[in-house]
Amino acid sequence: MFGPLRGGAPLRARLRGGTSLERTVTKASSRLLVGLGNPGPEYEGTRHNIGFEVLDLLALREGLIFQSAKQLEGFDGVARARCARIFDPDALLVKPMTFMNRSGEAVAPLAQWSGAPPEDVLAVYDDLDLPLGALRLRSGGGAGGHNGVRSLIEQLGTDRFPRLRVGIGRPATDAVRHVLGKFSSDERPDVDISVAEAADAALEWLRTGEFEKVMTRFHSRWTQGDS
Repeated sequence: MFGPLRGGAPLRARLRGGTSLERTVTKASSRLLVGLGNPGPEYEGTRHNIGFEVLDLLALREGLIFQSAKQLEGFDGVARARCARIFDPDALLVKPMTFMNRSGEAVAPLAQWSGAPPEDVLAVYDDLDLPLGALRLRSGGGAGGHNGVRSLIEQLGTDRFPRLRVGIGRPATDAVRHVLGKFSSDERPDVDISVAEAADAALEWLRTGEFEKVMTRFHSRWTQGDS
């Protein structure tokens, strides 16, 4: 089970070696970081699952373990996500275990449980309209053809939640085959860099909650990296 919300030894110190925590998490988390993807080993490493990759890297860095949402104390909804608690800052990393087009059904109950308003729910996901490896932060807007984002908008009841988009490039032919396909060995180095940069930006937002400042800082950093 998850560890307590506050107090005790730092979370990373208690998780080295992959050990499980013994107590449940108390309510509530101040922010939710949501990585979008499809569950199951057949989808691992696919372009559509890059949101999962960003959260997995952040969890690895911070020594966190994902477990079922049913471990959250006081959460009585259907457990459709795997979550990892980060204690410093106080936040919850969320990977919906529904398929992509039902992501909101997993996230909305957790946002309600945590008391996090939409502006404190950051979604990380793949974007066909950005070149491979490009990163963009935005404070809200439409779904842009992304079914996972569309589901979040429907279930949260608003499009005013922040996003971190990770570019996967648009193919010349079948978009569905492209997003469900895996990155090539030639693409992987650029993808790994963008995943690491996205994890940096996500953690900065989790720590500060100042989305506009994070957006300004990291867009400047990414632009310099492209020059």
